[in-house]
Amino acid sequence: MPKQPKTLDELFHDTLKDIYFAEKKILATLPKMAKAADSGELQDAFAKHRQQTERHVERLEKVFSIIGKKPQGKTCKAIVGITEEGAEIMEEYEGSPALDAGLLAAAQAVEHYEISRYGTLRTWAEELGLDDAVPLLEATLKEEKATDQTLTEIAESVVNQEAEAA
Repeated sequence: MPKQPKTLDELFHDTLKDIYFAEKKILATLPKMAKAADSGELQDAFAKHRQQTERHVERLEKVFSIIGKKPQGKTCKAIVGITEEGAEIMEEYEGSPALDAGLLAAAQAVEHYEISRYGTLRTWAEELGLDDAVPLLEATLKEEKATDQTLTEIAESVVNQEAEAA
């Protein structure tokens, strides 16, 4: 029997499960990154982003409700890989002046992944007529972009210079 073609609403749901898993993984990872960071500014940024990530999870749960599905994650190999790289950096660069620069790079890899996912989900929500989901996804997308910008500013103003000067 031929396989049934998948639809955009199925892809939307699968991607929603993917980012839900990713956000939960990020919630577990951010405290470890904050603890490992030397820079107070970077520790604060990780703590702030953890609070935001809790809101992102809540918004995703609302989107699941909008599409009539139970909130559940689906293993996201991309975020698993990115967080594993971050763990390697924490281990390999512990006590090193380059640790914070590595943590920042890992955090920005996470942000760029999230920006990609939320931008895609928002666009698909528009296409599917999920008008109540669009502003939820847009709000998170804006926060992810703002976090990425904050991390860039911390990298450029403090962390990269300290890593190089040491």
